[in-house]
Amino acid sequence: MADQNPDGTDCSRLEPFALQVLGDAMAPEFPDRCVVIIAPGDRCGPGSYVLAQVAGERWFRKYVRDHEGGEHLIAENRSYPDIALAGRDWAILGVIVQRNIRRKIKHYHPDQG
Repeated sequence: MADQNPDGTDCSRLEPFALQVLGDAMAPEFPDRCVVIIAPGDRCGPGSYVLAQVAGERWFRKYVRDHEGGEHLIAENRSYPDIALAGRDWAILGVIVQRNIRRKIKHYHPDQG
């Protein structure tokens, strides 16, 4: 049985977790089948790589703000469309803090843009 906070939430929800990238939307920075480590939470700066939920669907993208303050999720592979966030139900679920490609590790900082 997992330890729980007094309010009934599972403590493991605060721990970083790994996901495998599928597809080329975030290539070349995150090629198909590389592994990313995600720190749960919604604190990030423009230019951070994030796991976001938009209208019930989860996306791994780069979070950006344009010069007019508009927020978007963009793919590194520019053949994929940007996702405009204005007027949509969305949330940052976590921030990518590490990438692993065949045991070569690169670290990312959530507040850097």
